[in-house]
Amino acid sequence: MMGASASLHQEEDSMDSSTAPTIPRDKDFGKFQFGCEHYKRRCKIRAPCCNLIFPCRHCHNESANSLPDPKERHDLVRQNVIQVVCSICETEQEVAQFCSNCGVSMGEYFCNICKFFDDDTSKEQFHCDDCGICRVGGRDKFFHCQNCGACYSVGLRDKHSCIENSTKNSCPVCCEYLFDSVKAAHVMSCGHTMHMDCFSGMINNNQYRCPICSKSMVDMSTSWQILDLEISTTEMPVEYKFEVSILCNDCNKGSKAMFHILGHKCGHCGSYNTRRISTPQDPVLEIDSNHEN
Repeated sequence: MMGASASLHQEEDSMDSSTAPTIPRDKDFGKFQFGCEHYKRRCKIRAPCCNLIFPCRHCHNESANSLPDPKERHDLVRQNVIQVVCSICETEQEVAQFCSNCGVSMGEYFCNICKFFDDDTSKEQFHCDDCGICRVGGRDKFFHCQNCGACYSVGLRDKHSCIENSTKNSCPVCCEYLFDSVKAAHVMSCGHTMHMDCFSGMINNNQYRCPICSKSMVDMSTSWQILDLEISTTEMPVEYKFEVSILCNDCNKGSKAMFHILGHKCGHCGSYNTRRISTPQDPVLEIDSNHEN
C-alpha cells in the first residue's frame, strides 16, 4: 500500500510540475494585464486590519465600508501594509517592487513609504514628503503649500487664498474626503477646495457661488454687466422703491441699494452676489399711518 501511495504522490508531483506556470524572467511580463478599476499593477495587498487580500486599498475601503455593521467599517492605512501577493506567481511576500519568486516588477512606479504600486506611469506619480502620500501630475508641476498643507499646481503659487488644512476636509458637494482622493481637485479663488468634477457640475447647473463661503467661484463681471442693463430697463413699481441694507458675499462689506427683484448691487465692488440683511418698512403702511395722524 505504501508503494501505491508513493506512486500516487509521484504522479501528483508530475502533474503539478507539468501544469505549473512558466516563471517569467522579464520584469515587464504581464504589464497592464492585472489590477483593478483603480490601478494597473501586478500584485495584490494583504490588509493587516482584517487579514484579507484585495487588489488595492480603495477596493478594501469600498468593501469594508459597505459592511452591514457600522462598527466594523474601517479604512486601510496604506503605510501599514507589509505583505503583498504577486499576481503572476501568487507568491505572498514582504512589500518590495520586484517579486522575490518570479522577478517581475509588481509596479512600474513603486513607493516603499506608501506601499504603492502602479504600472501606469503616465500619471506622473511622485511622493510628497510634506503630504506624506503619493501624488499624481508630476513633481515639477506642483508645489507644497505649507499654510494649506496640500500640493497645488505651480500656477497657484502666491496666487491663492491660504486656508489651513484646506484639503483635509470633505468635498462640499459629494462629501468624499479630499486629501487622499484619487479624483482631481480644484482650488477656488476663495481658497476652498472641491473635486474638479463637482466644480464643473455646479458651473454646468448655473451655480456660481462657493457652497462653503458663498463667494463667486468664477469671474462674474460679464454677468454683472448684463444685470446692470436689465435693471436699468426694468423699473420697479412705486410701492417697491425703497432702500435695503445688503452684505456682499464677495468683498464682505455692507452697503445700501435700491430694492429690485433682479438683484442688489454692492456699492463697493459692484458684485450682485449679495444678500439682504434688513427688512424694509412698507412705504404703503407709512402713508396709511401718516393719513391717520
